[in-house]
Amino acid sequence: MVIHALLAATLALTSVPAQASTTAATASVDCSRVKCLALTFDDGPGPYTNALLKTLAKAKVKATFFLVGKRVDQHPEIARQILAKGHAIGNHTYSHARLLSLLDSEVLTELKAGQESIEKATGVRPKMYRPPYGHTDQRVLSIADGQELAEIMWTGSTLDWDLRDTKKIKAAVMRLAKRDGAILMHDVVPQTVKVMPEILKELKKQGYHLVTVPTLLGGKGPKAGTSYFHR
Repeated sequence: MVIHALLAATLALTSVPAQASTTAATASVDCSRVKCLALTFDDGPGPYTNALLKTLAKAKVKATFFLVGKRVDQHPEIARQILAKGHAIGNHTYSHARLLSLLDSEVLTELKAGQESIEKATGVRPKMYRPPYGHTDQRVLSIADGQELAEIMWTGSTLDWDLRDTKKIKAAVMRLAKRDGAILMHDVVPQTVKVMPEILKELKKQGYHLVTVPTLLGGKGPKAGTSYFHR
């Protein structure tokens, strides 16, 4: 019992400074003064997420991951790693459902189950969600508001799930990149993860600061019941 208590205390003491330093580093970027861009990744965690996390860490950039609840149940350790590395997380529903085709009660179940899976794995309850396929309306947004969730869309999608080609995915990112933009990609697409080092290098060369969605929004959000980055 004493050993367990000591281990718990040690973990608590070592984790707090790491989280605090990550938060401070992210918060130090003022997107009203520099050219920022948010890279966002949907549908994980999956088999390629750890490789992506290593690439992002090496480049010293932050991203936002919209997690599918049932995949978090399968890979809780990866979900924890995403947060531990200083990235932002959001809810992408529990089963990647098409919300517009569901009853109100079913939409609520998808969002609540996603929230619960992510919170169980990471200890953090997301403040953001992204509707699968971008299928949403005022009804869905209202239900999300009841769960204290902001809706995060995107300014451009690479369609990497369809392209499945590193050169084409990189070209799509460079075409879509713009100040205060949010680009949609998928960490479950291996070609996206493979080409990410080249993408990060080129974006930095163009002067972009790659930040999380909350950092990009600054003090203006995310606020529950509000939809951001309308396409």
